[in-house]
Amino acid sequence: MSAPVLVDPEWIVSHPLARIIDLRWYLPGTGRRGAAEYMRGHIPGALFLDLDTKLSGPPVAGPGRHPLPSPAQFEAAMASASISQNTDVVVYDDAGGSIAARLWFLLRLYGHQGGAHILDGGLQAWNAAGLSIETSPAQRPANPGPPFRADTSRLATWIVDRAAVERARGDGRTIILDARVSERYRGDAEPVDARPGHIPGARSAPWIDNLNKLGRMRPAAQLATYYARFGITPTSGADHPVIAYCGSGVTACHALLALHLAGVPDDAVRLYEGSWSDWARDPALPAALGPDTTPAAPAAQSQG
Repeated sequence: MSAPVLVDPEWIVSHPLARIIDLRWYLPGTGRRGAAEYMRGHIPGALFLDLDTKLSGPPVAGPGRHPLPSPAQFEAAMASASISQNTDVVVYDDAGGSIAARLWFLLRLYGHQGGAHILDGGLQAWNAAGLSIETSPAQRPANPGPPFRADTSRLATWIVDRAAVERARGDGRTIILDARVSERYRGDAEPVDARPGHIPGARSAPWIDNLNKLGRMRPAAQLATYYARFGITPTSGADHPVIAYCGSGVTACHALLALHLAGVPDDAVRLYEGSWSDWARDPALPAALGPDTTPAAPAAQSQG
C-alpha cells in the first residue's frame, strides 16, 4: 500500500522518524509572521522553514512574488532541514494546508524519493487531539540518508510561464483554474498585486472549496465531483491539461493537491509559476472582472 498523502496526528506520533516541517506563512500586512507563530508553539520536533527565503527564489530571479526556488536553493533548503533523498516529510500550517501544499508540490516536482505528507487539518488538528506543543526551537537532527539531489526533468512539463498561459487561453482544450478566494477573482479586492481581476477565461476554484467545515480536505470522491464540474476528470491527460494559478504560485499548489487526491494524473496538471502577481504586472495582458459565469461541464451536471 502506498503511503498516504494526508496524515492525522496519530500517524505522526506513530512515525517518529518522519521529518516534521512547520510552514506557516501570512500575507504582508496581517501583523503575523510564520517564525513568530512557530516560537509561540509548534509540534514537538518540527523545524520551521520560511516560505519567502527557503521555498521561493528572489522575486528578481523569476516571475511573480514567489518564483520557484532553483534546484540548488531547494537542495540547500532540504539540507538545512535534514531532509535526505529518502526522508519521510510531514508538512503543516494553520491554513487548511494552503501553504503546506507548496512544499508537498516542490518535493514531488524535484523528485524526492521519500514520502511527502500533509497534516490534514494542520496545527488545529494537532491541538484538537490534545497533543503537546513546544515553544523552543527544535534541534536539527542528523541527516540519516543520502543528500537530496533535485531532479529537474519535471520542470518542462509541470511548470508554465505567462506566454504558455496566454497561448492556452485560446487553444480550446486547456482549463485554467484560479485558486484565489472569490473576492480576488472577481476583482472586489486586491491586497498585494498590481491590479485586480483574473485571467480572462479562467475558472474560479477557490482553494478553500477543497475543505470541509472542519478545515480538512474533502474526501477524494467529493473532490472528484467538484472538479468534474470544470470538465476535469481522472481521464484528463496531456491533451486536455489543467493550469492552476493563484496570487503567487503558493495556494495554487492546494488545487494541485486536490486534483491529485481526486485521481487526476500528473501529466494533466501544470502550475503557472508567477500566477496573478506575474500576469498583473504586464499592462499589455488582459484582465477580467466579475464572477465566473461559465456553466458547469455537462458530465458534472449529471452527477446531481
